[in-house]
Amino acid sequence: MTQTVVLKVGMSCEGCVGAVKRVLNKMEGVESYDVDIKEQKVTVTGNVQPDAVLQTVSKTGKKTAFWEAEPETKEAPAEATAAPAEATATA
Repeated sequence: MTQTVVLKVGMSCEGCVGAVKRVLNKMEGVESYDVDIKEQKVTVTGNVQPDAVLQTVSKTGKKTAFWEAEPETKEAPAEATAAPAEATATA
């Protein structure tokens, strides 16, 4: 099953990017990946398990975590619009 895993990886130079690319090239099931040093973001697509990708990239010695910023920003506007609607309904 193909899935996409997005990680936040502490990369400060092209050497860091190279280390991440090397471990992903060796990882079984990886179809494609994108390494963005500016965003500190690594996106991996393929027949992979999220925990396995996290462990593999962690072997580079870089601080690695799952990217969680996107779901939080999607939830925040929904909560913000729900609260005023309730206030309007009771007023």
